Amino acid sequence: MKKTLARTLSIAVFLTGSLVPLWSQQDGSSQQAPADNTKVNQRDRNANEPTADQQKENGTDRKLTKQIRRAIVKDKSLSPDAHNVKIITQNGAVTLKGAVKSDQEKQAIESKATEIAGSGKVTNELQVAPNQ
Repeated sequence: MKKTLARTLSIAVFLTGSLVPLWSQQDGSSQQAPADNTKVNQRDRNANEPTADQQKENGTDRKLTKQIRRAIVKDKSLSPDAHNVKIITQNGAVTLKGAVKSDQEKQAIESKATEIAGSGKVTNELQVAPNQ
């Protein structure tokens, strides 16, 4: 019984000692600077700016959003960030939001959306993310 207790305590001490470095890495003190989304957040607080929760639920707008999303995701040359941009459709008008890796991605997404929604129906608010 004493050997079992001693072994259990030894294992517990070992595990605790080996996990401390992991805990210290997760305390938020990593070298990466936190993202500053202040300007984006202020923009999205504006009542005139469409946000994802304002996506219309009518069949036409949902279908349009689905077609644009499908075209973007189908393009494997685009980054995961580009595949995950916000597409907000309200009464046939499409707003694109989010960060992409390059101006080329920004243009490619806008082109796909315009091809599907029609000329003059797409507002491109995509931003090129700074290199990390």
